[in-house]
Amino acid sequence: MNIGFIPIDNRPVCYTLAKDITAIDKTLKLFIPPRELLGDLKHYANTDGIFDWIKTLPELDAFIISLDTIAYGGLIPSRRCPDSYEDIKSKIFKFKEILSEKKARIYAFSSIMRISNNNINEEEKEYWSKWGKKIFDYSYHTHRLGCESCITNIIPSEILDDYLNTRKRNFEINKLYLEWQKEGFFDTLIFSKDDCAEYGFNVQEAKILEQLGGFTKTGADEIPLSLLARALNKDLKVAPIFLEPETKHLISNYEDVSIETSVKGQLELANCKITTPDEADILLYINNFKDHQGEIVMKISTEPFDKTWQSPKKPYMIADVRFANGADNNFVKEIFKHKLDENFYGYSAWNTSANTLGSLICATKAKFKAQNYDENAFLKLQMTRFLDDWAYQANCRQLQKTPDSKELEKLIIPYKSKIEKFLGKEFDVKYKYPWNRLFEVEIEYI
Repeated sequence: MNIGFIPIDNRPVCYTLAKDITAIDKTLKLFIPPRELLGDLKHYANTDGIFDWIKTLPELDAFIISLDTIAYGGLIPSRRCPDSYEDIKSKIFKFKEILSEKKARIYAFSSIMRISNNNINEEEKEYWSKWGKKIFDYSYHTHRLGCESCITNIIPSEILDDYLNTRKRNFEINKLYLEWQKEGFFDTLIFSKDDCAEYGFNVQEAKILEQLGGFTKTGADEIPLSLLARALNKDLKVAPIFLEPETKHLISNYEDVSIETSVKGQLELANCKITTPDEADILLYINNFKDHQGEIVMKISTEPFDKTWQSPKKPYMIADVRFANGADNNFVKEIFKHKLDENFYGYSAWNTSANTLGSLICATKAKFKAQNYDENAFLKLQMTRFLDDWAYQANCRQLQKTPDSKELEKLIIPYKSKIEKFLGKEFDVKYKYPWNRLFEVEIEYI
């Protein structure tokens, strides 16, 4: 199966993770743009280069596309890009014309511009460092109250106008995509709700898109992988099992729906059928939280896993979402008390609950339905997830003040040894910080 894949940007979870997942089945051939054509924290994607790359591709069965990369240069540039609506419209119509010649099934998503609840401008426009929290409050309370919040009088008019105009531009572009969907251009089109709260302009926009016939989904970075799972076009019967069943109604950090709804949405998007444990092909264990989701890096504690873990006697996968941005140390300790067994289909605990679930389900589906299974590729993927989600995010990252690969190599040694013992295989790896910040680490295999 030939699959085209245009990621959001060049981060490991967006770029290399897709390649690592498809490597599990040797019959899947992934075509992905050269990494240097994609955007990063400070640079926009080279869309002309991507257009030229598309023209060189062979016949494809499916094409998974992050539309923000084409329209704005990436997910982060979608909030910063100064281009006018007309300029972006011209660009995406050129893209549509090029893509129409490929005659592949198209699975695409576009983000609904997020509103981060802080004064950090690393991924936003410059003025977010001073006005970000106020803009979030203005959006939140205007939606909640049903009328314009008085906070508008606090934010300088030129800043608020710029922000609202950027939102309006992106929203109008999304409505254009919806017209393409109604024409039958897309097999599947998703509008993603990135970093949501209960109220806000982004939530309002999502409801309008839904009323117009669009499909919205909480999440962002994992959605191309969920679409990849969908493109595999093979049914998989999955039974979700919550380790804290009484609190599955609670909402994860950075999301606007319950963890139960998030699980259901991810499975449905990946074209999986939710069923009972007895009828399921595979079990999905969710290590969810009791009263609120924790987050180690933000120093938000929560009650860790306090039971014993016993591997089931049928295929299973594990979504560890008790904490955002990293694993539950107690739970991983329980997992490592046992040897890797043939029923284990994967573990994930990165970033948001949606990120964890979408990527995990995709990898599991690739393995379960593999026509030419590569065990070494699967073990490599699990090595990456445990090194990143557990060893780094939940532990070593907390000990580092600045990105330092040599320091990390020393800190991570005892964790790496435990992972290798569990997997029954050793790997030679090195580490780097692709965006020169602690938020993400990249594991490279030597």
